[in-house]
Amino acid sequence: RIVARQSGPLEGAVSVPGAKNSVLKLMAATLLSDGRYELTNVPAIDDVASMGDLLAALGVTSSLDAQRPDVLVLENAGSITPEAPYDLVERIRASIVVLGPLLGRCGVARVSMPGGDDFGKRPIDMHLKGLEALGASFELRRGYIEARAEYLHGAEITIDFPDRKSTRLNS
Repeated sequence: RIVARQSGPLEGAVSVPGAKNSVLKLMAATLLSDGRYELTNVPAIDDVASMGDLLAALGVTSSLDAQRPDVLVLENAGSITPEAPYDLVERIRASIVVLGPLLGRCGVARVSMPGGDDFGKRPIDMHLKGLEALGASFELRRGYIEARAEYLHGAEITIDFPDRKSTRLNS
């Protein structure tokens, strides 16, 4: 919150840090297509490093730009592995966001149940329900989500938020 009281002209700059949750999803999206990607205004936090490690295991390398420390460069050379290693997935709850891009790119994906922080229940049901509406099927085996989709298609999806009204998405 910024409070401004009249006392003359205002001038200056306010630096707004990057949003962790947006950056992690954008990082996962680089699984979808070969190429080089630059994300700017990336916060220097452990979750970004953990997602970088997970993506490296899947086939996408990442590095910080030496001249611009808030710029993350990701490179997808095309050799994607559709199985996310348990020891990396357990480090970050947001690791579930790799499931959709892996499924969309490879038609199959195997991701363990996500770990990360422990401050309350945050189920992954909305991810699975959304992907099922797009044509995916899932099996839960020994702590892993095994996903398949011959063809993903658009769908109307209603997301139920626990403390808010439902939000409807068209894809």
